[in-house]
Amino acid sequence: MIPANPPARLLVDGKLRGTRSGAEFPIVNPATEAVIGRAPDATADDMDAAIAAARRAFDETSWSADLSWRLHCLKQLHRALVGAGEEMRALTTAEAGAPAFLTSGPQYDVPVESFRWTVGLAESFPWTEDLGTASPMGIPTRRTVVREAVGVVGAITPWNFPNQINLAKLGPALAAGNTVVLKPAPDTPWVAAELARLAAEHTDLPPGVLNVVSTTDDTVAVRLATDERVDVVSFTGSTATGRQVMAAAAPTLKKVFLELGGKSAAIVLDDADLAGAVGTAAFSVCVHAGQGCALTTRLLVPRERYDEAVEVAATTMRAIGTGDPTDPGTVCGPLISAAQRDRVESYLDLAVAEGGRFATGGGRPDRDRGFWIEPTVITGLDNSTRVAREEIFGPVLVVIPHDGDDDAVRIANDSPYGLSGSVDSGDPERARAVAGRIRTGTLAVNGGVWFAADAPFGGYKQSGIGREMGVDGFREYLETKLVAEPAGGDT
Repeated sequence: MIPANPPARLLVDGKLRGTRSGAEFPIVNPATEAVIGRAPDATADDMDAAIAAARRAFDETSWSADLSWRLHCLKQLHRALVGAGEEMRALTTAEAGAPAFLTSGPQYDVPVESFRWTVGLAESFPWTEDLGTASPMGIPTRRTVVREAVGVVGAITPWNFPNQINLAKLGPALAAGNTVVLKPAPDTPWVAAELARLAAEHTDLPPGVLNVVSTTDDTVAVRLATDERVDVVSFTGSTATGRQVMAAAAPTLKKVFLELGGKSAAIVLDDADLAGAVGTAAFSVCVHAGQGCALTTRLLVPRERYDEAVEVAATTMRAIGTGDPTDPGTVCGPLISAAQRDRVESYLDLAVAEGGRFATGGGRPDRDRGFWIEPTVITGLDNSTRVAREEIFGPVLVVIPHDGDDDAVRIANDSPYGLSGSVDSGDPERARAVAGRIRTGTLAVNGGVWFAADAPFGGYKQSGIGREMGVDGFREYLETKLVAEPAGGDT
């Protein structure tokens, strides 16, 4: 089915347009492989125009200084996003292969409401802080801390949760007074183009404040990291690409925020409800075909109950199977592309080569079209194997035995990543004690949910730098200035 949305276009300097070269690329439905639209394939000239527009809007307009105007415009955008919800949810399913039930949660509705929360935060945020009077070097001085926008933000986003991550960057960046150039993933350009259209047609955003540039050319995207007119790069994607972004940004010493990969561990202790904890972990790895950086794709279970845990995980994932993402009952839809399916299959081949076995899955389901992988449980491997250490980004769960709390902590922390995780125990104090020893940015204890608009998200180690969402995520887009004046009157 072809979405009814208007054609995808760039947004540059307040104008919706195609590329200067006229180049386009196809948008493919990953469940059917049908071409459902075309997106502008921007060149370096288009990106240069977008960066220049963002720079002018920051330097030459009142956007960064006029909080009330910013709030007015961003509230307009929130209303437009809510009003376009039905069309945006359908487009997200068609373009990203996101199961329909997720679009009422983290694939659309939740990020839209998180955007509203961010606007409210900006409205009440303490933009200045009085440090009081002191006498450094004997000079009475009144000190004020001022928070202000950094400048031009280059936002580079992935395809797995496109609305969530687009809005998690644009919301705080714009509310803080920055201008933005958004470069969405080439697999999901249309939802970003629709966001741009809503901003252009339903808000009073000044030209250049928000620019959206789709491209398949990595050299065009990297200009956001290398161009000295860009002050911040906010990137979400793989750790390997994050390293490249950081290196490209180093010569201009711009601020870099990175939200990268994960290989998170779900720890089940020996006094936990094993069936409940394992079933939850297995279910989560199937959601959106396992295409989530914070999913717990390593399941650590007591060695003496290993076979039981494997059977629960396999039964759960076998029952979930794969399904049409437009069906409200589908949990595991397609992978985003043939390239991603090939990547996951290479890891399934590697699992066998490393001595692993499949308790369920291990290949493609019987479907004529689309980029599908069966929900898969891998057994017989330890934490030293590549399949247990590297991010696969598919519906693949590796089950690893542990020999008690200390061993579980050791295995969980024996990873280059540190993004998420979970701990389940019948004793809440024991669960909290184990959680306190895990080196990750987010942790769920006994089923707690860490994802929320006011909660910071990000990782330790090679899972990234900085935080997204919450007050900490808002501060990523601010500079801190200290103003010192003589105490006791005007100069």
